[in-house]
Amino acid sequence: MHFKLIIAFVNDDTTNRVLTAARKAGATGATVINHARGEGCAPSKTFFGLTLENQRDVLLLVVEEHLSRTILEKIADVAGFEEDMGAGIAFQIDVEDAVGVSHQVKELTAVIEEQI
Repeated sequence: MHFKLIIAFVNDDTTNRVLTAARKAGATGATVINHARGEGCAPSKTFFGLTLENQRDVLLLVVEEHLSRTILEKIADVAGFEEDMGAGIAFQIDVEDAVGVSHQVKELTAVIEEQI
């Protein structure tokens, strides 16, 4: 079984909705890193030297490669990436090797066999 790593930067107020949607689309778990910040095309606004921006969460999801595009699209839809400038970004990268995912392999085998 081959895996992809989906990395999503989302506004902290959408994290739970994104995680719920990712699970429904086939993700079997995630790691959330809180309080990230970033900058897009436009620089962050400041007020007397303080940056005025929403906190971001970084979501890391190791998912089976056949499910990865569906999960990625669901994340983008729920988070509103294409509708709202600055809503966040998500992308996927190949995972060359992984350990500690044997429990996911057992759970995903039946799901993947149905799709193929």
